[in-house]
Amino acid sequence: MKTAIHTDRAPAAIGTYSQAVRAGNFVFLSGQIPLTASGQLLESTDINALINQVFLNLQAVAEAAGGDLNNIVKLTVYLTNLKDFAQ
Repeated sequence: MKTAIHTDRAPAAIGTYSQAVRAGNFVFLSGQIPLTASGQLLESTDINALINQVFLNLQAVAEAAGGDLNNIVKLTVYLTNLKDFAQ
């Protein structure tokens, strides 16, 4: 059985998917981009600010599912500019 997870503390899912889905003892979070909880794209050229917003979103969704970022088993990050890799 699958259960959709939703929180108003992260941007709403764009499209037909959920912010996260619980399947048994596992929770699968959807990808995040630097949107605020209200859905506004963070306008910044500071990669650290953009990364921080993404992790705030992930943390909010993880907490809505009853966990936190310390429970992550696998995380994939996609960069649009490899010069930001070190960050």
